Amino acid sequence: MNGVKWTAVERFSIQIAQFLLGIIVARILSPSDYGLIGMTSIFFAISQSFIDSGFSSALIRKKDRTDDDYCTAFYFNIGLGLFMTLLVFSLASPISKFFNQPQLLNIVRLMSVNLFLGSLTIVQNAILTIALDFKSQAKINFLSSILSGLIGLGLAWSGFGVWALVWQGVASNIIRTLLLWIKASWRPRLFFSVKSFRDLFGFGSKILFAGLLHTIYSELTTIFIGKFYTSEDLGNYSRGTSLASMPNNTFNGIMQRVTFPILSRIQDDDARLINVYRKYLGVSSMVIMFGSILLASLAKPIIITLLGAKWVGAIKFLQIFCFAIIFDTACILNLNLLYVKGYSNLVLRLEIIKKTISTIILVASVPLGVVAICVSKVIYGQIAVYINTYYTNKLFHLSYREQMRDILPYLAYSILSCLPGFALSFVCDYHIVTIIVGVICAVAIYICILHFSRNSIYTEFALPYIKRALQFISRLLHRG
Repeated sequence: MNGVKWTAVERFSIQIAQFLLGIIVARILSPSDYGLIGMTSIFFAISQSFIDSGFSSALIRKKDRTDDDYCTAFYFNIGLGLFMTLLVFSLASPISKFFNQPQLLNIVRLMSVNLFLGSLTIVQNAILTIALDFKSQAKINFLSSILSGLIGLGLAWSGFGVWALVWQGVASNIIRTLLLWIKASWRPRLFFSVKSFRDLFGFGSKILFAGLLHTIYSELTTIFIGKFYTSEDLGNYSRGTSLASMPNNTFNGIMQRVTFPILSRIQDDDARLINVYRKYLGVSSMVIMFGSILLASLAKPIIITLLGAKWVGAIKFLQIFCFAIIFDTACILNLNLLYVKGYSNLVLRLEIIKKTISTIILVASVPLGVVAICVSKVIYGQIAVYINTYYTNKLFHLSYREQMRDILPYLAYSILSCLPGFALSFVCDYHIVTIIVGVICAVAIYICILHFSRNSIYTEFALPYIKRALQFISRLLHRG
C-alpha cells in the first residue's frame, strides 16, 4: 500500500501537471503540430524497446542478482542506446520523405538524443523499483515533468511551434537522467559478464520481442493515418486517444510498477499469488471502468472546455478509444502472472498470435476511414483479453469466464452511473456546468450502487477511505 500510495502520488501529480500544461500548449499549437510528432512515434517507441531489452524486468524478477548483473545490463543498454541513436539519426531523411514532411528531418535528428539518454537510466530505475523506493521515483519524475513542461510552454508561447514539443521531450530526459544518477548510489564498474548477459537476456529477450510486437502494432496506426490521411486527422486521433488513455495508463502504471516486484516476491506460493491477483484485478476494474466510461460520457464538454473548438474532431476518437482500453488492466495483470513465474516464452507466443490477428483487423479497417481504425482497437481489445487468459486458465485454473465475472459488473455499474452526464451533454450548452454536474451525479450513483450491492472490493479497499474523507469534512464543518 505504501508503494501504491507513492506511485499514485507520482502518477496523478505528473498527469495533472502535464495535463494542465498540455492544455495551455494545445491551445497555442495546432493539431498539425501534434500530428508531426505523432508521425515519429513508432521509430522512437521501437528503438526504446530495443534499448531496455527486457533487462529491467529481468533484474527485478531475479532474486540472486549481483553487481555483475547491474554492470552487464548497464553497458549493454548504453551500447544499444548509442547504436539506436545513430541509426535513427541516419534515418531522418527517409522518414521525412516517407511522410512528405520536410520538417521531420531536423525534428527526428534532435529527438534521437532521447534514446541515448533513456539508456543511461535503465539500471537506476530497476534498483529503485527493487527496493520499492517509489517515493524517490515519484519526486524525480514529477520534477522532470514540471520543469520540462514549463520549458515547452515557454517555447510554445514564444512562437516555436512544433519545436516546443521537441525540446520539452529532450529537456525531460536530461533532467530525469541527472536526478536518477544523483539519487541512485550505484555506480558502474568496468565489468561485463557473458554469463550474466545470457541469464538476463534469456528471460528479457522474450519480453523484448513481445514488447516490440505490441509497440509495432500500436504505432502502425500512426503510420497508416499519417500516410493515407492528413496530419490534422492524425493530430485529432492522437489527442483524443491520449486523453482517453490518461486514466487508464495512470492507474495501470501504478498497479504494474507496484505489483510486479511484489508478485515476484511471492512467486513460489501459487494460492497467495492468485488471491492477490484477483484483488488487484477487482480494484483496477472498479477504478478503470468508471474513469473510462465517465470520460467517454463527458467527452464533448471536456474537449471544448479544455482544448477549444478547433479540437472537436478529437471527440469521437476519445469516446471510441475509451471502450478500446477498458480491458487493458486484465491483459496486463494476466501477463504479469506469467512473467513472475518465468514464463516469458509463453507471453511471446501469445503476443505473436494476438498481433497477427490484430494487424489483419487494422489493415482491413484502413480504407474505411480513421473512425474505423479506432473501432478496430475496440474489437482487438476484447480479443486480446480472451487470448491472454488462455495460459492463466491452464496454469492457475483462472478462466476467461471467471475473470469476466469479476470485471463486468463494474462496467455495467459505470454505464448506469454515467448516463445522466452523457444525456446532459446533449441538452446543456454550458460545458463547465455539464462537467461538474455530470461528475458529481456519476460518482454519487456509482458509490451508491457499489454500497448497496455489498461489493467486497469496494467494502475492503474504497469504503475505509470514503469514511475517512467524510469524517474529515465533518470535522471541518464542525470547526466552521
